[in-house]
Amino acid sequence: MKNIMSLLLLATAMEMAAVSITSPNGAFLLNVDVNAEGTPVYSLDYKGKPVIKSSRLGIVTKETDFTKGFHIAGTDTATVDRSWEPVWGEYSTVRDHFRELTVDLKAEHPERALTVRFRLFDDGLGFRYEMPVQNGSNYLTVTDEITEFNYTDNHKLYAIPGDYDTDEYLWSETTFSGLEDALKNYHRHSEAQRAEGLTVQTPLLIKTTDGVYINAHEAALDGYPAMLLDVDPATYSMKSHLVPDRLGVSAYLQMPFNTPWRTLIASDDARDILSSQLVLNLNEPCKIEDTSWIKPMKFMGVWWEMFTGNQKTWAYSDDHLAKPGVTDYSKLTPNGRHPANTENVKRYIDFAAANGIDGVLVEGWNEGWEDWASYRKNRQFLFDKPYPDFDLPALRDYAKEKGVKLIMHHETAANAADYELQLDRAFQFMKDNNYDAVKTGYVGAIIPRSEHHTSQWMVDHARHVIERAADYQIMVDSHEAPRPTGLCRTYPNWLAQESARGGEFESMGGNPPSHTCILPFTRLKGGPMDYTPGLFETRMSYYNEGKDSQAGTTLARQLALYMTMPSPMQMACDLPENYERFPDAFQFIKDVPVDWSDSRYLEAEPNRYITVARRDKHSDDWYVGAITDENARVAEIDLSFLPDGKYEAKIYEDAPDAHWKDNPQAYRIRTVKVKPGQKLRQPLAPGGGAAIQIRKL
Repeated sequence: MKNIMSLLLLATAMEMAAVSITSPNGAFLLNVDVNAEGTPVYSLDYKGKPVIKSSRLGIVTKETDFTKGFHIAGTDTATVDRSWEPVWGEYSTVRDHFRELTVDLKAEHPERALTVRFRLFDDGLGFRYEMPVQNGSNYLTVTDEITEFNYTDNHKLYAIPGDYDTDEYLWSETTFSGLEDALKNYHRHSEAQRAEGLTVQTPLLIKTTDGVYINAHEAALDGYPAMLLDVDPATYSMKSHLVPDRLGVSAYLQMPFNTPWRTLIASDDARDILSSQLVLNLNEPCKIEDTSWIKPMKFMGVWWEMFTGNQKTWAYSDDHLAKPGVTDYSKLTPNGRHPANTENVKRYIDFAAANGIDGVLVEGWNEGWEDWASYRKNRQFLFDKPYPDFDLPALRDYAKEKGVKLIMHHETAANAADYELQLDRAFQFMKDNNYDAVKTGYVGAIIPRSEHHTSQWMVDHARHVIERAADYQIMVDSHEAPRPTGLCRTYPNWLAQESARGGEFESMGGNPPSHTCILPFTRLKGGPMDYTPGLFETRMSYYNEGKDSQAGTTLARQLALYMTMPSPMQMACDLPENYERFPDAFQFIKDVPVDWSDSRYLEAEPNRYITVARRDKHSDDWYVGAITDENARVAEIDLSFLPDGKYEAKIYEDAPDAHWKDNPQAYRIRTVKVKPGQKLRQPLAPGGGAAIQIRKL
């Protein structure tokens, strides 16, 4: 009888333990409970229908198990409605409105404590684990996280393979049942380590059979490895997969510790996924007291000519091919194909100054590229040692005289450990020579050799670089770094990242037009991307291979990318001579801002099309960008966002016979009068786009 009573009391306690909250607008319902094993579980409904079925929560460590044996010891709720002003971004003000549920969990034998904090917004959910000081060990070795996302049906998925070292894949549009076939043909990246099993990366986009769009990702990744998702097609479920180090350990933690937020942005309107600021809202406020030195910018670069098959090289000499390990650069023989030389850089500076471009990036300026061919053995670049043909003092003074900022390039060949040793010297060298921004790179297998690009150590490294850069008042554009999770709010000197297949791949076979129709729904939800738009010459060959490559774009579409792929550090990627061939089209790149006060997503369907309007942060001008996939379409542009008045729209559009493959450089420019509430029907060519500048008369 006593045993029966105990079971009844336990069952009653479990029933009472369940707790629910709704989002401020009532669209979402969150339920939290513990199951029969004492495992915390949650479920999420949207507009009365389940989005996430009952899904387990918990963390596994070598020392103890934070997945079962729990009961709910207490809960707390709160409603928060506040706003904040980004240093830069899509909006001048961001509303942070949510209902919060804090669930305190306790367990005995052994004694354990765990808190799960949920924040339910009008556009989705964020939750994280908070691990307080324990009565037992406070140094924990994480081996797994069982966070589940159990979906309801064979939904459509937009996914790339789970990979520990690269994000540079094209996106598959498939379903749970078709995922295995969709991913099996992906070639392994040369240095990448793919996760075993059926695993995908975040950000991930889902479109349910009920027409609900869901972006699954994480926010505020710090002190913890990046999260992939293991997929079970039979049950339509996903489970967190933490990137391990090469010893199989996911994370080493010291209590107290808060994990990153796991995020779900959801809506039955695709435009809401694009406009959501949920990931940014879950990051800490800006930690930089004085942000006046952080200045959004457009830049050009001594960069693209090394990609386009004209025999140019990052290296100053070819002597390393016969004499590996040569380090006395004064004795190297110049190869005559090194574009990071004084005269060529002056040419870029002159062009930037004449056209109002803020900065010039120079790649290949420093010693170390000769060892690139054997970088697995050496891999050391020197970040304060210019090549003999790069007169840094002269270029520094020349750029200053012309009103142009030089941008430093720090390619590490993935030797992150060595970069940390040089970091302060490199940043001080930058400040001494009037550099305020740096592009970092981590191509190759990470050193320390036990780490991956997205393991805990590299996540910590990326944060360390950003913090030290802030100390020196340096802005950062990072490539091959852990994918962004909104930390640019906390450190707005982190203006851009790559962390996806960017525009450089237009010279490596090309990106299909649909590629930039899915990136804003996925990769860009974590933060701006240095995609490198502005490509005018769309036919090229890659390096010295002599292979023709056709970019998946029309010229007009490249102009539209400045709105659909927003970034506060935006490149005009092509060669000066190609812009000189099309000066009327280049005028749009000169005019378009990179910082905005308002954004209105007008049309959107993932992998198909995007139309967006943005207002300049420093004027009343509006800019509209529209892009489509391989199919022609007519964008309907509703001008209801315009305040009262009369306006003039300058439209940069595909010519009637334009086509991304057959006739990509066919465009035209026209000017029309427009008014608020008017609807423009704008034709877009296959793989094409349109860019519109709207000014009040």
